[in-house]
Amino acid sequence: MVSKDQAIGGVICFVCVIVALFYVVTLFFPTWGSVIGINLDAAGVQFWLIAVPVLVGFVAILAIGAWIGWTMATTPPPKPIEEITTEMEEKKEEIKTEEAKVEETATGTVTEEKKPPEKKKKS
Repeated sequence: MVSKDQAIGGVICFVCVIVALFYVVTLFFPTWGSVIGINLDAAGVQFWLIAVPVLVGFVAILAIGAWIGWTMATTPPPKPIEEITTEMEEKKEEIKTEEAKVEETATGTVTEEKKPPEKKKKS
């Protein structure tokens, strides 16, 4: 048994193949509609077969461009590089001081570290 996603994928694939075949047949043989009783102007059909996908593609590209512009306009700017380097240097200094404390503890010169006072529970 196929999963729901596989079934949806199969339907999408089938519909795309049918639409592609219809598009190609209608583009190169625009008068095939007269076989089934539909009288269509060949030049008009070919024009709209080209114009509609071009319009859809153009609008899709503009929508993507608008989305990118909106995202750029509403995203806050990043921190200046000076702040980032300053923070990195401060972290390095903190790590060095912590390593020095650990070394002092290991050599026995400092045996006690300051701990924050414990909070008393109210009952």
